[in-house]
Amino acid sequence: MKEKMYLSTRGNQEPLDFYQAILQGIGSDGGLLVPAFEIDKKDLQALKDLNYVDMATEIISTFTPDDVKEDIRELCRNAYGSGLFPETVVPVKKAGDLYVAELFQGPTAAFKDMALSLLPYFMTFSLKQKGEEREVMILAATSGDTGKAALEGFKDVKGTCIKVFYPIDGVSPIQKQQMITQTGQNVDIIGIRGNFDDAQTAVKKAFNSQELKDLCDQHHVFLSSANSINIGRLIPQIVYYFYSYLTLVNEKEIELGDEINFTIPSGNFGNCLAGYIAKNMGLPIKKFIIASNKNNILTDFFKTGQYDANREFYKTNAPAMDILVSSNLERLVYFLCQDASKVKTYMDQLNETGIYKVDDDIFAKVQENFAAGWLNEDDVLKTIGNCYKETGYLLDTHTAVGYGVYKQYLKDTDDQTKNIILATASPYKFPGSVYQAVTGETLDEYEAIDALNQTTEVPVPTPLQGMKDKEILHKKVIDKETIIDFIGDQIKEL
Repeated sequence: MKEKMYLSTRGNQEPLDFYQAILQGIGSDGGLLVPAFEIDKKDLQALKDLNYVDMATEIISTFTPDDVKEDIRELCRNAYGSGLFPETVVPVKKAGDLYVAELFQGPTAAFKDMALSLLPYFMTFSLKQKGEEREVMILAATSGDTGKAALEGFKDVKGTCIKVFYPIDGVSPIQKQQMITQTGQNVDIIGIRGNFDDAQTAVKKAFNSQELKDLCDQHHVFLSSANSINIGRLIPQIVYYFYSYLTLVNEKEIELGDEINFTIPSGNFGNCLAGYIAKNMGLPIKKFIIASNKNNILTDFFKTGQYDANREFYKTNAPAMDILVSSNLERLVYFLCQDASKVKTYMDQLNETGIYKVDDDIFAKVQENFAAGWLNEDDVLKTIGNCYKETGYLLDTHTAVGYGVYKQYLKDTDDQTKNIILATASPYKFPGSVYQAVTGETLDEYEAIDALNQTTEVPVPTPLQGMKDKEILHKKVIDKETIIDFIGDQIKEL
């Protein structure tokens, strides 16, 4: 039986097994880890009537050693079947003529829970499989939602500690409050004077720093990642594409085998990349509609084939998408060309000049599979207000970007293929903006939670109740230039 191995998108990483790939998190050459094997197509009929745990088991075990399928089922049961999610896990609701897959029903009210509830189980299982006795230091950069979901997932997990870096002025007040009130003996939350890209770049550099590698050896530590650069973040996200599609089949909204479109609010691109893998596993997806905010670097890439990071960075009312370096796009380029040397050339150009442009043959595949658009901040608010008025469905700012971009796409193309929008966060994570969009009034974030609830009668998620009164436990703030030194000091203290 052939072992399933993982290689780097840049071609200079020794093959790793699944467990090593989870634990290492990123390629030793700075690339991202991808399957080095042909991914099996799935039988949709066989998946159709499975609950979320069993469907996750069938899909995720495609990427793991064959002899641990029942172990994977137990990990999925712990992540998704232990009361942290509703029984349906991902409800699919209607907003007018659109379908909305609610990925925010987990313990932190954001879609990152879908993967970060499982990643700690992947991590501890992999540690056991490899007989690893070193302390694992998890590093994560966040533009808002990854941080809290990772902290909640890894808190008090034996053998691990987690360091989360967030831009002090680049997340919503609710997102920040969720992080700085986080409990757990092994968690550390650090604000940085900079933006998300600064934090993400520093975390990536940490994995390839010889100085930090030497410190890790001296102090019996190894570094891993909770960001979507870790393949263990990506694989669980494939599941909800199958689940939401098959929900529509079971509800007789579509026939098994019908093509559908997915609209995806996109920042670091992991969410959409999981869908692209699902398509390659046999899910009949016609188009991925990539939705960006004013930081519309992905829109430009999908329209032109050129990735140009030499542009102004904007702080917007959809802060989790305030990103100019979309890490998982590197994986997509690799999947489209299957040429690690070419990917390395592109990434070297990006590092040196801030720009790369893919070949015509790659761009043709891009255009075949993807469409893209973006919304400015005023249009985000208008979209929330209009959607609520017309359909009664309450969007958060990020999902509103998806909703508005889909409406643009429909107008431009008249593509009547049924569409699922991935809803990435509860509207109560951005209550000030959402309340303003619905009522035209401006309120303090915490006042807006109660007022929004009274106005719309949409329930406040349990994780977001009583946020204002929670004790602040984390107050560290550092300059972006000192992140690597800070990590080094933390290694020495373990």
